[in-house]
Order: sequence, then structure tokens, then C-alpha cells
Amino acid sequence: MISLQEGIVPEIRVRSDYAVIAITKHGVELARNLLRSFGGVDVYYMSKFTRGDEDVVSAGSAEGLTSASADGGRAAGSSVAGAEASARAEAANAAVSAADIAPAGTAGTTPVDAAAPSTASSPYGGIQLFEGSVRMLFPALFPAYKGIICIISLGAVVRMIAPLLQDKKKDPGIVVIDDKGEHVISVLSGHLGGANELAREVAAAMGARAVITTASDVQKTIAVDLFGRRFGWEWESADKLTPVSASVVNEEQVAVVIESGEPGWWTLDTPVPPNIRSYGSVQEALEAGPHAALVVTHRLLSSAEQAILSNGVLYRPKVIVLGIGCNRGTPAEEIEEVIASTLAELDFSIRSVKTVCTINLKADEEGLLAVCGKYGWPLVTYTPEELNEMPMNQPSPTVFKYTGAYGVSEPAVQRYIGGFVPLALVKKKSGNVTISVGIQPFTEELPQ
Repeated sequence: MISLQEGIVPEIRVRSDYAVIAITKHGVELARNLLRSFGGVDVYYMSKFTRGDEDVVSAGSAEGLTSASADGGRAAGSSVAGAEASARAEAANAAVSAADIAPAGTAGTTPVDAAAPSTASSPYGGIQLFEGSVRMLFPALFPAYKGIICIISLGAVVRMIAPLLQDKKKDPGIVVIDDKGEHVISVLSGHLGGANELAREVAAAMGARAVITTASDVQKTIAVDLFGRRFGWEWESADKLTPVSASVVNEEQVAVVIESGEPGWWTLDTPVPPNIRSYGSVQEALEAGPHAALVVTHRLLSSAEQAILSNGVLYRPKVIVLGIGCNRGTPAEEIEEVIASTLAELDFSIRSVKTVCTINLKADEEGLLAVCGKYGWPLVTYTPEELNEMPMNQPSPTVFKYTGAYGVSEPAVQRYIGGFVPLALVKKKSGNVTISVGIQPFTEELPQ
């Protein structure tokens, strides 16, 4: 809990380059949705809106603390979030280890918001609560973040940040979102501070309208740290963000490798700059010998492919769809272990998991809900009739006897990704769990 007091700069946990602040009930919902869909942000909201799944470590007692620095510079350690998350994800991938469904449960598509556990690995661990006037929070946020997203009225934000302004080379990008989430306004440091691009990416992630009022947008190129954010892409490590960004703005040869994920990454109304070229594979890009690379893939790179990251950033798109079946009462630890070990066997990153699908009889399965809550994965459920409409390689009369469906994990994935698409893993049984794995296809052509 952050207790705000007049004249005292509070200590905060800085784990990202971007902060989101909300002070209303609707604003909190928008902030929590942004944390899930946009990713890589620190969220702050008033303690009276607590859900019980926010940051369980007190800001005043944990490592990684920061407060406003004397020279107004950004606090150290604000870019470690990606590296820490990457380490957790790859450790989970290395874990060791799917019995189809037993009856019981209820129908429907299950939100996991209420099921998210209050642990450090919870997707809501990036939320910090405060009490007192939000005005007193800004002196700590201003020097600590590259961008601040305020779900607060524009006039109030202007009054609160006015005493903190220095110049456009130092001030963070400030973006304001209205309480209905309809408009995302670039307010301060649109160009040098990146607020224009931040507003565009946030608006795209929310399905809102970006409001840009500057006469021109001088960059007209890729913002490396925001690349693919509108799709939920996450960069795996912050180590090369700065040098790769330098290659982009200095017009050096930059390779963009899109092996999976949404292809519509070029969002500006101008042609792709000639120094940026698209490639369909890491190997193809390596042969071209670019100065820098942006690699988008759900795969774990081989040792030979790692060379592309000598001056490259690796992004994880949300494309992996998991079909899960489990016996009633299967522990979360067993389900998580099967998922992690299966992805490791496939050389897939757990950070690219988009969703988990199952039969509606499992909508209340505690272990499954706990795993989905821990990683922030939506749990999508289908009726037996919906599952039976999908193609199945191994229909099971036994499963049908208990569930009314001839299969669960395999047809659930097929249903989600559109059916009749070859799966990365048709079905695997391990103890009490059955798992199938599919990759969400996209058909739009890459920019040239």
C-alpha cells in the first residue's frame, strides 16, 4: 500500500517503462484490461477498488524500489520487467512432465479475473494500490517512467503535471484515456517522449480512437519498445532495445522476422522505410546480414539462430492455443507441469500462449482456473455439441459416455482456431491431463 502524504515523494515499485493510473471504478476496469491485453505496464489505482489479487509485496519493503531522483532522470531498474518475466517463462518451459474429462460442472465461457491468485507470478502482480490524492503520486512517477497513461480527466491531469514539467527532452510521454475508454489522447511529449506512438498502440489494444494533435509525426518508423503491443506481443529481454532502436532511427539495415502472429505490424500511413525489410524466417534474415533485427516467433530459438539476437529483440506473439482435459480435482501443479513440459518438447515459449480451451463441464475446475489465473490466460469453454462438430483424429466413445463429446482437447483447439487446421500436437495424455496444441493462423500478407 502506498500512503500518499503532502510534500513526501512516495516509494514505488518500477518494473516497466510505462505506468497506468486510475482513480474511478470504470477506470480501474480499463487499467486491469490494459494490464492483460497491452502487457508490460505498472498499474496504480486507489485502494478502495482493491480486488485482492494486486501486488502482495509492500512497496516500502521490496527490492526494485525507486523514488524521484535528484536530477529528474528516470530511476534505475525500470527496464528489468521483461528480463524477469522472460526468466520465469523459460524456467516454466523447462519443467518436467493429458486422461480426458470426467463429468460435472457448468456451461459458459469462464473469465479468470476472480480466480487469479495473489502471487508474484500473477498477471495482477504489477498493480500497486495507493490511498490519498493521486496528485501526490505524480512526483514519483514522472522521473521513473518513459510514459504515463492516465485514466483521469484531461483537465485534472494538466493541473497535476504542470508543476513537474521541465522540457520536451526530459518529460515523459503523457497519455490520457477517458473513463469510457473511447479516446486515447496524446497530451505531452508526443514526439521525443513517444506519447503519439504510445497513444496509437494503447488505442489499438483497446479498440479506442487515438487523438493526436501534433502537426506532424517525425519518426514515421518503428518504435521498438512498443512494437506489436496492440496485439499483445511481449519482448523477451530489454537488453537490446536501445541499440536496436538506434539502428532503426539511424536508418541502418533492420530485419523484421514474422514467423507467427499478426502480420499487420506496419501501422503508419506511409510506406515502410527502405532500411526495414521483412523476412519469413530467422535463417533467411541471418543470411541477409542486417545491422539489427526484430524477431517475432513463438518458437524457442536454436543455438545457431541465437546469433540474430546479438543486436536483436525477440518478441512473443500470442498465438498458442491449448486444449486441456483433466479429471475432476486434478491439482493446478499437475496441469501446469504438463503444459510446461509439452511446450518445452515442442520448442515453444510459454509466453506465446494465447488461451486455454476445454468443455463447459470444466468451467469450474479449480486447478485449471488457478493455472489460467496465474498466467492471465482466458479460459474458453464449448458445449459437447460444439466440440462434436469439429474434426477429430481419435474420437473416444469413453469420453462421449461421460461428457457427451467424442473428445475435448483436440476439438476445443480446432474450434478456437477455426477448424481443419493441422495442430502442432493432436493429443497427448499425461497422468490426469490431456493436452492438444494449436497455432492461431493469420492470413494477411506481410508488408514489403
